[in-house]
Amino acid sequence: MSVAKRIIPLLDRVLVERIKAEAKTATGILLPEKAVEKLNEGVVVAVGPGTVTEAGKAVPTGLAEGDRVLLPAYGGSPIKLESLKDKEYLLFRAEEILAKLQ
Repeated sequence: MSVAKRIIPLLDRVLVERIKAEAKTATGILLPEKAVEKLNEGVVVAVGPGTVTEAGKAVPTGLAEGDRVLLPAYGGSPIKLESLKDKEYLLFRAEEILAKLQ
């Protein structure tokens, strides 16, 4: 089990792994890290149970693990753990996610 799978978001929060852009062109030329642009696309790794209304009714999150999502340019809380060196994880509220991609 990966470390990211052990992170369990609370309420309506969603843990997303940002998808990295290719560091190599179609012809095989390697691009420097600074030239590679960050994509605003990610994959949902874990989802919280949702929120509860004032009336006590449970409202589940509309996302599931494995969904590809469109992320806002700014926002989200970066998750930095020593065991997650190579991957970038962000914690968003479900309402901050812009769209689900198919």
